[in-house]
Amino acid sequence: MSSYVRTTAATVGIAMISIFALLPFYIMMIMGTYQNEDLFQKIVLIPGNYLLENFKTVADSRFDLVYLNSLIVSIASTVLSVFVSAFAGFAFAKHEFKYKKNIFAGVLLTMMIPGQLGLVAYVIEMRSLGLSGTLVPLILPWMANAFGVFWMTQFIRGAVPTEVLESARMDGCSDIGVFFRIVLAFIFPAITTLSLLVFLWSWNNYLLPLIMINKPELFTIPLGINSLGTAYRTDLAAQILGLTLGTLPVLILFAIGSKSFIRGLTAGSVKG
Repeated sequence: MSSYVRTTAATVGIAMISIFALLPFYIMMIMGTYQNEDLFQKIVLIPGNYLLENFKTVADSRFDLVYLNSLIVSIASTVLSVFVSAFAGFAFAKHEFKYKKNIFAGVLLTMMIPGQLGLVAYVIEMRSLGLSGTLVPLILPWMANAFGVFWMTQFIRGAVPTEVLESARMDGCSDIGVFFRIVLAFIFPAITTLSLLVFLWSWNNYLLPLIMINKPELFTIPLGINSLGTAYRTDLAAQILGLTLGTLPVLILFAIGSKSFIRGLTAGSVKG
């Protein structure tokens, strides 16, 4: 088999897989252009004429405020999670201290415990601190991201040469200076990968906002989509349009950072 035939076959195969992967998202976008009752009659493949009405329903629900709340929560969660994870990963990977292995094993152990088990205690804690009914409880859990610490530890351990750090320290650079001036340059792919993952997880988080948020003006995207409709009728078409709008930022971020995301994953898999 010639290289041209192999290339053509691979291209056709990838194209078919891409079509099957994108078809559900395409159908989701098309369903947002139909009236609610039409969705139960057939599978829609061509755009309908009810887009403006559905968009008005979404706009009337203060979807812009919901969007803003999700952006605040997701961006703050991402920034805090990445920097705390990077600092902790740097400490575990390049420093020696007492009980280091035991503490790292404790971090890994928390990854095996479902987060839902601690929800009741977390709600009580937030109420005791007077933070219940705010966006802060949606951000704080990401500062203790066990996966992020593990990810950064493995990446820094393999990607950052110890000799470079020792040379910087001999030149009088402090640990903080070493981290910001040297380590960050080496771990940029890992930062991009973890940032995209944390943003996605925070953006799509439904359970924690459902428990912690009871004010409509503080709803995030999942809660805002779920609230579309009336007390007597669930407007699935408007919800699907809201879901489409809520998916766009994630698609844009992955389109922009896809190369760094893949580079971070492959580097971590080889060097970890």
